[in-house]
Amino acid sequence: MSHIRFTCFFFFFFFLQTYDGSRKGDIQKKIDHEIRMRDGACKLLAACSQRDQALEAAKSLLTCNTRIMAYMSELQRMKEAQVMQRVARRSSDAGPMDDRLPCKGKVAISDLRIPLMWKDTEYFKNKGELHRCAVFCLLQVGGEIHDTDMVMVDRTLTDICFDNTIVFSEASPGFELRVELYSCCSEEDYSAGSAPRKLASKLSSSLGRSAGKKLRVAMDPGACSPTSNAGAATLLLPGPAVAGPKYHLLAHTSLSLSHVQDSFRTHDLSISEECSYWVPLYGSVCCRLAAQPHCMTQQMMSGCLKVKQLGGDPPSWTNVYGVLKGTNLFCYHRQEDMEANVEPAFTIAINKETRIRASEKDPHSKAQSICISNQYGGEEVTHTLSADSREETHRWMEAFWQQFCDMSQWKQCCDDLMKIELPSPRKPALVTSKQGSLYHEIGKTATQMDSETVYYIVQNTFI
Repeated sequence: MSHIRFTCFFFFFFFLQTYDGSRKGDIQKKIDHEIRMRDGACKLLAACSQRDQALEAAKSLLTCNTRIMAYMSELQRMKEAQVMQRVARRSSDAGPMDDRLPCKGKVAISDLRIPLMWKDTEYFKNKGELHRCAVFCLLQVGGEIHDTDMVMVDRTLTDICFDNTIVFSEASPGFELRVELYSCCSEEDYSAGSAPRKLASKLSSSLGRSAGKKLRVAMDPGACSPTSNAGAATLLLPGPAVAGPKYHLLAHTSLSLSHVQDSFRTHDLSISEECSYWVPLYGSVCCRLAAQPHCMTQQMMSGCLKVKQLGGDPPSWTNVYGVLKGTNLFCYHRQEDMEANVEPAFTIAINKETRIRASEKDPHSKAQSICISNQYGGEEVTHTLSADSREETHRWMEAFWQQFCDMSQWKQCCDDLMKIELPSPRKPALVTSKQGSLYHEIGKTATQMDSETVYYIVQNTFI
């Protein structure tokens, strides 16, 4: 027996190592993909001469850096989990662990609205300088990160509206959905006086010569400027130094299972003190947060059953094909009826109030039956089911217990199936006029720079 246990343990350990190795490989592929995307965003940002293109490129750069950091954190968590598993195996007092885990599910956030609070002189009287900011949201659950479309904001708007529907397909009931709002002043790097800075940035980024880099650093805005770098990702993941618009974290909030409700709700928003004056936020975010556990949308168990007819004397049994899905056990006459989407012959409720127990079908028989009891109008109704074998009965009982586990963890999400609409297709990227070459860029900005400065840049860059 000891030899058998050792063999089973060996194969189980080998399976875990193989599975973890596969997951690590998948995450590493994602990291490599995002690094390539980041390099492409850097090159695009260095070549942009149009404001909208540069803002989109800077947005992609920040999103790639955030995803890379999230994937690296996931790899670190996997390594820590492996260490804890080894410690648990070596510990002499490690008791048995409950291996029943709740199912995953879809979590969708939509109709994002962030109200603004302008001064009356700005909004109603239209006085003061018209500031324009580009804003977007990053949304993260674990290692899965999505971004919204970019929205241009000025005092003519009362709300920042994001029309995206974002779905996280593999969320656990203990999920934490972090919503981050980023902002960038759109005029800061695109005024008439910034043309020399853009030219120096192109020279240093495209060709990498020291003279252009020195000019770019000298012309780069300070840390307190709205165009300073955002986040700590670049400190840990240094990339090519590219001048251009930089996004700052403006506000954030975290949403969990307790915030899920099949309706439009308002949540508190934490505003960054450093950048709060860029866009006058009211301090709240409105959205619809819905969830669909897999137990509500997928077949958790199916197979042939016999159902005892209620009130029959003598008792008779009816053959059915049972499907456990959501809060019901659907009973069809045949499996073909289920596949053809025919209405079930009858339905047995399986919810948080249902009581299920296994009992002997016949004192002289080893077969078991399953009793399912529900309250209907103050009266208890019990359905008795029977499977073909003890093993099949055990599989059904395990499926019922797993269903109760999922319901207890997902809570209100298992009362009724919430509606999640498919995400709308992303808008195509903005198409602008064809950009000129570096030669033409020098020609366009030469009139704004003295001849000695242009000659110095060209000599120290191309020689």
